[in-house]
Amino acid sequence: MIPSVPQSRYFRATYRAYVLMFFVYLLAPLLVVAVFAFNDSMFPSLPWGGWTLDWFFSDTEPKLGILYDGELMDSIGISATVALFTTLGSLLLATCNAFLFERKRFPGKDLLYLLMLTPLVIPGVILGVSILLMSSGIANDLESLTGYDIESLRPGLPLVVTGQFAFITTICTLIVSARLRKFNPSLEEAALNLGANRLQAAVTITVPYLSPALIGAGVVSFLMSFENFNTTLMLVGSEAPLTIAMFDRLREGSTPALNAVSLLLMMGSAVLVLISVVVQRDPT
Repeated sequence: MIPSVPQSRYFRATYRAYVLMFFVYLLAPLLVVAVFAFNDSMFPSLPWGGWTLDWFFSDTEPKLGILYDGELMDSIGISATVALFTTLGSLLLATCNAFLFERKRFPGKDLLYLLMLTPLVIPGVILGVSILLMSSGIANDLESLTGYDIESLRPGLPLVVTGQFAFITTICTLIVSARLRKFNPSLEEAALNLGANRLQAAVTITVPYLSPALIGAGVVSFLMSFENFNTTLMLVGSEAPLTIAMFDRLREGSTPALNAVSLLLMMGSAVLVLISVVVQRDPT
């Protein structure tokens, strides 16, 4: 809707109704999942069995709460570890990429930029299968030549981090580059004139300016890594992250414990997004 263009009352009412239905469409499934986390039943569906906190705090079967479910808690720790390493690596390389594409001129820059964007248009399953085939082929060749089997090239957490890193870095690069593009290089020049070297100028002037973008990119990276399923499914080994563990549970038969996990994840994601919004808010 364009505010400067006169609109009829009917059009405004229709537009507001559309926006309302759109948000209801987005939030209704999340609300249903959250409500059934408190259902006093063995199944996350109707009929409603009453309110209970057993799916969070019960330490006995069959209503074993998630806080006492060792398998699910371990999978949350694994997902957090993978997300942490993926985020740190993505932020480091994304910052270097941002300086490269925003500050340097070199032959083939546009082609290299397009290649960097390629992982965003490749389906996650295809990306995971490609990385798995490449790493397994390298591991097999090295084993046949040297007799040593490199475990990090086999399905497992290192390969999961590599697969997620391949496309999350691109997203982080776009976020950091957008912030760096607004930076005034004269601030760095002033620091250089006052005796700082380029590294000191970047650390004391540029990086603090980029900190809102870095925090925002870190939040996006952590959340995308934590909830990733397609690429992770192709690369996971014996240690299953949360998305894979929940998928295995769903195949065996769902209980409201998975709804409880989902509710905690929604709350955690909301907190991280709120932190990102507060950090990136313009102080003026």
